[in-house]
Amino acid sequence: MQNSKEESINMQLIASQSPYKENSEVIASAVNNTEVVLSPTANTEDYDPHKHRNRPNPTSNAETLIHLLKGSLGTGILAMPNAFCNSGFLVGVIATIIIGVLCTYCLHILVKAQYKLCKRLRVPILSYPHSMKYALELGPRCVSWFAPYAPGLVDGFMVIYQLGICCVYIVFVATNIKQVADQYGDSLDVSTHMLILLLPLILINYIRNLKLLAPFSTLANLITFVGLAMTLVYMFEELPPISEREMFGTLRNFSLYFGTTLFALEAVGVIIALENNMKTPQYFGGYCGVLNIGMTVIVILYIAMGFFGYIKYGSNAKGSVTFNLPQEEVMAQSIKIMFAIAIFITYALQAYVPVEILWNTYLEQRIRNRKLFWEYVCRTVVTLATFVLAIAIPRLGLFISLFGALCLSALGIAFPAIIEICVLWPDNDFGPLKFMMIKNILLIIFGLVGLVVGTYVSIVDIVNSFK
Repeated sequence: MQNSKEESINMQLIASQSPYKENSEVIASAVNNTEVVLSPTANTEDYDPHKHRNRPNPTSNAETLIHLLKGSLGTGILAMPNAFCNSGFLVGVIATIIIGVLCTYCLHILVKAQYKLCKRLRVPILSYPHSMKYALELGPRCVSWFAPYAPGLVDGFMVIYQLGICCVYIVFVATNIKQVADQYGDSLDVSTHMLILLLPLILINYIRNLKLLAPFSTLANLITFVGLAMTLVYMFEELPPISEREMFGTLRNFSLYFGTTLFALEAVGVIIALENNMKTPQYFGGYCGVLNIGMTVIVILYIAMGFFGYIKYGSNAKGSVTFNLPQEEVMAQSIKIMFAIAIFITYALQAYVPVEILWNTYLEQRIRNRKLFWEYVCRTVVTLATFVLAIAIPRLGLFISLFGALCLSALGIAFPAIIEICVLWPDNDFGPLKFMMIKNILLIIFGLVGLVVGTYVSIVDIVNSFK
């Protein structure tokens, strides 16, 4: 049996590799060819993965909660009035609670499944992609054949989603700055404002660890909460009667609501990265853990913003509620600048995930010399890619709905359910009447339907918007 000193693990935040041999099967690591040999009858109860983590810059519970709030309180919350416009205010309130509970539950089952896999493999940490791979290898034969391809699939969805968030952030910051600049100076195209932002975005993306980002996240959180409070002041002014708004939206538009709300609430890439980097990860889950506290605050804020924003602006609610604020008032312009600063800071946190995936998983082991230089090149290329996409498709509301439906239906709902089924498969531990199996199958179906329908409707609307 290997002890903690004998484990050969490439300790990375996002792309940890876990070479091991289990049940006479050798599973090769993409980075490290050293094998950890395990007995098929090994007792996993005496191994606690949390005690064997050795993070270079671990975050405290408070810092993790701050990052969690900042990672979820981005442009998504400002798009909630537009989302409620698509769903109706009654459906919006109920569905947001349901989606919030669903997202939180799926994150819980993902973290628990990863912990069980780590105990089984006797490794301290597993990334999301490799959790998917090793879980499929334990699952039924009809899915185990796909295990070698699973990391690439998960990484692909994760990178696309995080790059999509970064594109949305660039459009958001540039558009808010443009509205303020147009009021007090010469009118410039939004693309010009994006170009002005390019160098600052590259520089903030050069911050290489979450510990250094914590003070910036604290500042961004403070700015965001103040900005949200000031925005609510505008919303509460001369609120029209609730009877003037629709309680129910159309079924077609509900798919746009679903994509927008899922984009807003689900931050699976950042959350898994945060849990992996915690000093005390055992306090991440639980009824009063970091995840539940953070998600409760987030859902309440999202419902308040969506409900009152829709009551205030109705069908005129735009992709970001800041675009509905009065152009001529100084307070409104201050709100736009505050949110632009907060989202600019958050860009670094969101870009952290695709950079770590691309660099740690696919590039670092192939580069022998000047690794630090090439890592900065990677960070620069990621920023340039999001900049080009933002220039090409500056449709904020539809962008949000598209990436929410396309990526998060899979990453946040379907994949965690698949992983849990496969982890429970060897012991047939699905409970009475196979409850866990049935529940996870329903989650998979729900996620796939949301992916297909939401993506289709968003793409159709994006194409139509260019006509």
